[in-house]
Amino acid sequence: MTEPIRVGVVGFGLAGRIFHTAVIQATAGLELAAVVQRSGDDAKKEYPEARLARSVEEMLSDVGIRLVVIATPSYSHYELAKQCLREQRNVVVDKPFTLTSNEAADLIRTARERKLLLTAYQNRRWDGDFRTVRQVIAGGELGRLISFESHFDRFRPAPRSGWKESGGPGGGTLFDLGPHLIDQALTLFGAPAGITASVRIERDDAAVDDAFDLLLDYDQRMTVMLRATLTACAAGPRYVLRGTKGSFTKYGLDPQEDQLKAGMQFDAPGFGEEPESAWGELKSCGESTPVARRVKTERGDYRGLYENVRDALLGKAELEVKPEQAWRTTRLIDLARESSAHGRRVKVDFSGQP
Repeated sequence: MTEPIRVGVVGFGLAGRIFHTAVIQATAGLELAAVVQRSGDDAKKEYPEARLARSVEEMLSDVGIRLVVIATPSYSHYELAKQCLREQRNVVVDKPFTLTSNEAADLIRTARERKLLLTAYQNRRWDGDFRTVRQVIAGGELGRLISFESHFDRFRPAPRSGWKESGGPGGGTLFDLGPHLIDQALTLFGAPAGITASVRIERDDAAVDDAFDLLLDYDQRMTVMLRATLTACAAGPRYVLRGTKGSFTKYGLDPQEDQLKAGMQFDAPGFGEEPESAWGELKSCGESTPVARRVKTERGDYRGLYENVRDALLGKAELEVKPEQAWRTTRLIDLARESSAHGRRVKVDFSGQP
């Protein structure tokens, strides 16, 4: 049998603890070999068989680690990923991939030169609701798609302490939630012709952006609206799709994050599944009376991303979240800030993609 791929995770905050170590531990063919936690011993208590390292250098001294996951604050992603690539390690970077598309391009060039795998942790491609949306679009019942809306609505009326809301680099909602929404849109529809953005502060005493609206326009008479806010006491729909023959509306977020926070295991009954009350509604509007039906939400499973990374490293599959796609997502964040700052539509040009 093939020896498991040994993995080191840098960071044991929310991202490292919930979205990486727990998923790696549950993915066949991967071995959680080390966790970098600069202080405290939570990682060792939770994963006693993994090495607890106090620095990236200490972790990298284990030459058997093939894959490194960067799960640290956003402002450190570029430097840490570059360091690990230089040490000839394959790298997974949590979102946002980098803070600028120039940094993203540099990482891609370094990985290519060294023939290493580099990818972004776009786990929400494996959300059950997103998988369901892909199924609905492919099914054709909506006809030609005219508009697509994707929302991340949260209610956090008072700013929190910590780097994400302190006003330092890498903070704010656009960097936090934007990569998810943008990556999903690009996965579904490819590159837009232009972007019109509003990136703003809505809450009193907030130091960083806490809301955004991104309007992506496509030449095929179709628009995409991506929205997020921290002031939604009553959350709007997660997805709204409208086509020439029908519509699809879905409320509620994928349950995996909350289930992992509660300590639920991937193989537990009901993991990644939604109750029927949370299923979306597809309404077909033909010449007769409109007909509505519920569409069962597919089961979500974040292990799918790490299974793909494993198989790509073993030469058994093509990498699904390509680094060039992460560059495009980062470039759209660049352009969104430009559009918002100048109050105008900005043409989207990906010709500089590495």
